Amino acid sequence: MHDQFGRRGFLGGALVLAAAGLLDHVPGLAPRAAHAQTRARTLKIALLGLDTSDPHRHTGSIAVQQVYVEGLTSIADDGKAIPYLAESWTVSPDGKRYVFRVRAGVKFHNGREMTAADVLANAQRVRDLRRGWLAAPMQLVSSMEAPDARTFVMEMKEPYGPLLNILSELWIIAPESPGWSATVQTPIGTGPFAFGQWVPNEKLTSPAHREYWQPGLPKVASVEFNLRDTVDYSLALRAGDMHVARVPADQMAALKADPNIQIQYMKDTSWIFWSFNNRRPRAPFDNVKVREAIAHAIDKAALLKVWAGDAGVPTNQMAAPGNFFWDEALHKADRHAKPDRAKALAMLQAEGVVPARTPLRIVSWQNDYSQACAQTMRELGFQVEHLALDDVGAQRRLGQLDWDLAPFGSGPRADIFLRYVRLMSDGPNTGLWGSPQDPAFDEMVKNAVAAVDLDRRRAHYLDAWRHAMDRYWTVVIGHSAEAIANRRDVTGWSPGFTWGASRVDGGAGHASLVRAS
Repeated sequence: MHDQFGRRGFLGGALVLAAAGLLDHVPGLAPRAAHAQTRARTLKIALLGLDTSDPHRHTGSIAVQQVYVEGLTSIADDGKAIPYLAESWTVSPDGKRYVFRVRAGVKFHNGREMTAADVLANAQRVRDLRRGWLAAPMQLVSSMEAPDARTFVMEMKEPYGPLLNILSELWIIAPESPGWSATVQTPIGTGPFAFGQWVPNEKLTSPAHREYWQPGLPKVASVEFNLRDTVDYSLALRAGDMHVARVPADQMAALKADPNIQIQYMKDTSWIFWSFNNRRPRAPFDNVKVREAIAHAIDKAALLKVWAGDAGVPTNQMAAPGNFFWDEALHKADRHAKPDRAKALAMLQAEGVVPARTPLRIVSWQNDYSQACAQTMRELGFQVEHLALDDVGAQRRLGQLDWDLAPFGSGPRADIFLRYVRLMSDGPNTGLWGSPQDPAFDEMVKNAVAAVDLDRRRAHYLDAWRHAMDRYWTVVIGHSAEAIANRRDVTGWSPGFTWGASRVDGGAGHASLVRAS
């Protein structure tokens, strides 16, 4: 049998921040004295939004829901899959059979104990929905069973390398959750906090789970998420009205100078890019030479400065420098590493494009980065129509496929596959990348995930990426480690590998507020 933790320690690359005693708090792995602190106060957090109450139907907003739902695995700071609701697992030598030992004593928010039958029901529901992040891997499952209350078995049709990491996003809810047969309205999970009260696009208030399986957790009475994604929270942090929040690049210096504020970084990176409409491109943006010309006008270093301050690293790949799946030779060959406006204009002229007579519609979020991208296109002479929207509005407009250019960024994911799948024909939430449809690309990615050997998997992924680059589906600007600020009266808080606000070894469930407001 393979090692139960897999071989995924390389994923964090240069960003790994290992800590001794990583799982000292997990029952069965190390002794831990009962935590005597009385829960009090509300932890106030602002990270990302919440796009649905159904954990199996989300379109990418994963930061909030992980305080009330948990998976079989969790992602450690180095990108490795570690035990969560599964206390251990084994994988057959051919990489097709996975046997999980389901943790005992885990209770749903309604007080019922979770069993392997609940895990099976959730896996079947995700498979049958045929949508979302796990749609593709779940179609590769040949059989699933729960032979007893503590055992869950998955048989795959073929090896599937990313499975253990991806199962960190197979969130387990009680099948009696209202809306189970359609869209879950009130998820009954196992996390350190219950779902609570949700006001879409405004706030989620989640009370502590009094029978949470990790002793002494959570340490606060409730957690309140502010879901307004266009708000600058730096003033609220400095005033003490917010405890944890993402940091805009233009506020980094002021927050670093505040002795009451601590800046920490997520362990994986976000990647920043420009995408073209690949499903219904309008002329002349259906011409790959025109796309190449526009790419020559991009000043990657300047745009990264706007997005991430000094924390950005330019590259041309969806994996960051230092990551196992990044390729140095491909990086050094980046023909768009430096802007060349003269070349861009010459190429447009050669293709018969007169920017002054060419409308260009941009869809984006409401941020300085997208404004800088739009200005780049205005300076080339295009007649720019810029639709800057909040997250929900942008996702909807992207789905209409009536735009030309989309400058966006995408955050850390549990596995590199969850980036590649966004460009696949049947991938989830593909709008940020213009929804390409390309069977050849799909096949390359499928070959990658079926490869048991890591070097072969990497080679297949790079083949797929070169295929996408040659067609200019998207142009990568670079990567940045997302900065998260917390007030110093918050102890026990640290960002993880992904945006998830809670995980087995950290996050909101482990945080304390040490003094009164």
